[in-house]
Amino acid sequence: MRGITKRFGGVVALDGVDLDAYAGEVLAIVGDNGAGKSTLIKILTGVYQPTSGHIELDGRRFTMADHSDAIANGIDAVYQNLAIADHLTPAQNLFLGAELTRKVMGLTVLDNARMEREATEVLRTRLGVELRDMNVPTESLSGGQRQAVAIARAVRHKDLRVLVMDEPTAALGPQETARTLGLIKTLRDQGLAVIVISHSLDDVFEISDRVHVQRRGTCAGVVRTADVTVENVLGLITGAKATAA
Repeated sequence: MRGITKRFGGVVALDGVDLDAYAGEVLAIVGDNGAGKSTLIKILTGVYQPTSGHIELDGRRFTMADHSDAIANGIDAVYQNLAIADHLTPAQNLFLGAELTRKVMGLTVLDNARMEREATEVLRTRLGVELRDMNVPTESLSGGQRQAVAIARAVRHKDLRVLVMDEPTAALGPQETARTLGLIKTLRDQGLAVIVISHSLDDVFEISDRVHVQRRGTCAGVVRTADVTVENVLGLITGAKATAA
């Protein structure tokens, strides 16, 4: 992302922000509320259009009219609310909006058996997750399992290259948080560029390779996690320290 500016009327939400994400890396985006984190990600995923600036992928500049354009270009997101239909099964959630069908006596019906097989395969091979029962409502799953279903829905797309995760551990306990962070590491090791928005600096330092700090609509600095401390990052968030490179 290059020179991204976004105005809402007279309010400047983002002002000339650059952001780089690389394959096989976890990039964390941190900052106080109102710093522009969510707006930046919504532009990357096609929800918002920038007032100015552009997005490049492998040096190719492109514009996304909506979220479906982002998916077509290999970019998807798992938002904090997960967008999970609680009454549906995990397999049905994985294929929500893209249901597999088959013909029965000339009628088109849902191919639930095939969706269950393919969902089980995605969960197992991409995430290393085994659910005991794929036929239960998703609301009966733990928070970490629900997060896995939401992630699997995104990685089901074979062309996925960039996955954005918004506060992936916000509603989870310690054990489920550890499992979810493990899933993020797995995706990184599979070569995805993973972008994580988080208020938990403990999580950020556990999983990220680099940290992009937003402050008042601008980039306050980008640092390598291995080279800094939590205090260094807090200084960038609050403005107590100069911009890092």
